[in-house]
Amino acid sequence: MPNFICPNCKERSVDIDRKEGLFDEAVACHHCGFGFLFELMDDYYPAPTTGLVTCDQEGRILAIGRGVFEMSGWSEAEVLGADVVAAFGLAGFEAEKNPVKLSLEWGVRRLNEQLQLRTRGGQVKRVIGDFFPALDDDGGLLVALTPAHS
Repeated sequence: MPNFICPNCKERSVDIDRKEGLFDEAVACHHCGFGFLFELMDDYYPAPTTGLVTCDQEGRILAIGRGVFEMSGWSEAEVLGADVVAAFGLAGFEAEKNPVKLSLEWGVRRLNEQLQLRTRGGQVKRVIGDFFPALDDDGGLLVALTPAHS
């Protein structure tokens, strides 16, 4: 049975046919009303401080969920359409091991990536990144960023 997560509020759910009711529409979040859910291969339990970022098949930001602004200082309007790595100044990996590119190119999850995020104020924070490729025909990526604890 397919597992879904809301990129906005992190509410998890399951759905049999990936459709909303009798219509051929994407399943929306029944908890917060967000317009679509992200399908996951396996269930995922994000930490309360995790922020989710939805990207297209090129790694450009489509939406940011709760917790991203609090962690980064960037609002959705400021990063919409930007490359996720550039927008959040993600660093801590070699160029050929970019977790966004690897996840999109190979269609594989990248979990527990130890990264650095640059906030809007210029501070560098340690974060843990989990990267999930989309399972639907549209492609794309869900990026989960969690503040790392010392």
